[in-house]
Amino acid sequence: MTNRQDERPDNKVERVVREYDLGDLGRELERRWTGEGRERQSLRDLADFFNRRVLESAMDEAGVVTLQGELENIYDLLTGDDVTEGARTQARNRLEREGIDVDDLQNDFVSHYAVHTYLRDYRNAEYEGADDVDQRNKSVETIQRLTSRLNAVTRRNVENLRSTERLDIGPVDVIADVQVVCQECGRQEDPIDLIERGGCRCRVDE
Repeated sequence: MTNRQDERPDNKVERVVREYDLGDLGRELERRWTGEGRERQSLRDLADFFNRRVLESAMDEAGVVTLQGELENIYDLLTGDDVTEGARTQARNRLEREGIDVDDLQNDFVSHYAVHTYLRDYRNAEYEGADDVDQRNKSVETIQRLTSRLNAVTRRNVENLRSTERLDIGPVDVIADVQVVCQECGRQEDPIDLIERGGCRCRVDE
């Protein structure tokens, strides 16, 4: 008799769980997504939670000893949008000195979209209101893609002008910052935070 699990398509999240010996982390992702016994977490938060566990496993395997909060700080330095290249390079060098291949490690990090595919298509997980969340996730993905594109185009043009001596500036970092302004309360919100929260603070926190 064929095992139904063997019939499921290959999935990056499941592969990484096996390769990093992360045990029942897939079940934990499902519990956190569906809100089983706890408050639901967004796919973005779940991707960060998963990737931190991957980083923790890699550092444990390499015998790296960390202080409290250090692992989270290293993860933020590797993945944060507002991190300078200098700080990111220092974090990468620290891991590489410990024998960790940072490129391979980051290739094993997953996106919120990959987590969503894993939960819905691989684990067949569902919960009430999933369609609404799906639409919000699609909007988040679109905004992230366009923001990344804006960042890349800006960097390419600035560096081109700099390299041809048409712009007098040193090495640059580019941060694309889009804000949504609520006309009722005047708050400025990051659009992704706004979407994942489900509304402006002036309404959600009422």
